Amino acid sequence: MRRINPRQARRLMEKMGVKIDEVPETKQVIIKTVNKEIVIDEPEVTITNMQGQKIFQIAGGIISERDIGRKEIVISDEDAQLVAQQSKVSITEARKALLETKGDLAQAILLLTQRS
Repeated sequence: MRRINPRQARRLMEKMGVKIDEVPETKQVIIKTVNKEIVIDEPEVTITNMQGQKIFQIAGGIISERDIGRKEIVISDEDAQLVAQQSKVSITEARKALLETKGDLAQAILLLTQRS
């Protein structure tokens, strides 16, 4: 089978009424489902227009997935340091405890001191 170079393939597709365009400078694509969001940063996005039907193609790795309905918890460095100092654990362990307790400082300290 003979290979067709990309330029020839594009011309052939245009003759058949298929048009392919890139979406320049795409920063992020978010795909929302019922239960989660899939976030893709810096993807390559192309739009294929075939007989009035648009087909979007997204190329790139999944950067993150997040559940919808759950509030995203942001743990500040100060909170993590405070919990780490009070419970005498590493900052990493303090962050984990804060995530587990949904950011509640007192609960995180209690949780870590009970584990020790």
